[in-house]
Amino acid sequence: MNNLRPLLHSAVTVSLVPEVRGGPFVFWDDLPTACASAARLGFDAIEVFPPSSEAVDITRLRSLLKENGLALAAVGTGAGWVKHRLALTSPDASIREKAKAFVCSIIELAGSFGAPAIIGSMQGRHGDGLSATDARKYLRDALAELGTRAQAFNAPLLYEPLNRYETNLANTLAAGVDLIRDLPNVLLLADLFHMHIEEDNSASALRAAKGYIGHVHFVDTNRKPAGMGQMSYAPIAEALRAIGYERYLSAEAFSYPDAERAARQTIETFHHYFR
Repeated sequence: MNNLRPLLHSAVTVSLVPEVRGGPFVFWDDLPTACASAARLGFDAIEVFPPSSEAVDITRLRSLLKENGLALAAVGTGAGWVKHRLALTSPDASIREKAKAFVCSIIELAGSFGAPAIIGSMQGRHGDGLSATDARKYLRDALAELGTRAQAFNAPLLYEPLNRYETNLANTLAAGVDLIRDLPNVLLLADLFHMHIEEDNSASALRAAKGYIGHVHFVDTNRKPAGMGQMSYAPIAEALRAIGYERYLSAEAFSYPDAERAARQTIETFHHYFR
């Protein structure tokens, strides 16, 4: 009998976007310090949220990752919404095109490291004259186009279902699966914080989404680092092993009580349940 468990990888978030300061990112602004801290604490990778692709010095990032023995787990596109108010479901076709161009630039940045890009807040929402049917069509069309673009870099495109307070397009993993079904090269990002709000049972939702999970945001029920809230991680760990998940668990959590202790708390919880 083979008792080997799937190998899961740890990652920690680094935000380079001043406009979201105070949001759920462990490290802020200082990429060299973040990389050094992540490596010292034993993380496998970092997940970066840049203001734009142009703001990232690829040569410098590659050097920092190599120096610290880290990989790039994923790159977020949230600044497209936060800084520029771009959404893939905007009623304005010109804004939708600008949104896709922004995501394409992040896909190219991430893809140069073999990493996926994440679409979360840039998905937008329906309402204010935009029907749910049209919003869903705009989003599916964009995901199909962008997923194909990411395929050129041998990396998936990650779509993140968000809780009801952030979008009304897809709030659960099941709704996410229904949205991306049959789309080329698109997988789901399962964020445990959003799932705690929307799912009846997070572990069961993960099992039901087998084959569609491409990334996990590892966080607690209160958006604090894993182990500082009420999340039951044992059933989640069992579910991820059951579906053969072998990708990243990435800490998208508040820098609480500070970056160093948030990262340490995360990696200790990760090792307890997944190593």
